[in-house]
Amino acid sequence: MSQWHFYIIRTVDRFLYAGVATDVDRRFSEHRRGGVRSAKYLRAHKPLKVEFSQLIGKKGLALKVEYRFKLLSKNVKESIVRGTD
Repeated sequence: MSQWHFYIIRTVDRFLYAGVATDVDRRFSEHRRGGVRSAKYLRAHKPLKVEFSQLIGKKGLALKVEYRFKLLSKNVKESIVRGTD
């Protein structure tokens, strides 16, 4: 059974992108290449680095974490990335 991670990527223009994957390094490489396996958002906002990654476990739970994160305000998202929340 695959273990899923929730991750946050910082873009070159300082935006945050959140996603889920079983292998964060592989997924980040796919995003950096900008091909068909890259997220459409990250083709327009080039990925800079993985700011945060957390092992979640089950895919369904990882998707819920991603959804809830995307509902947060920019300030709260930034505090999570900094580790102050």
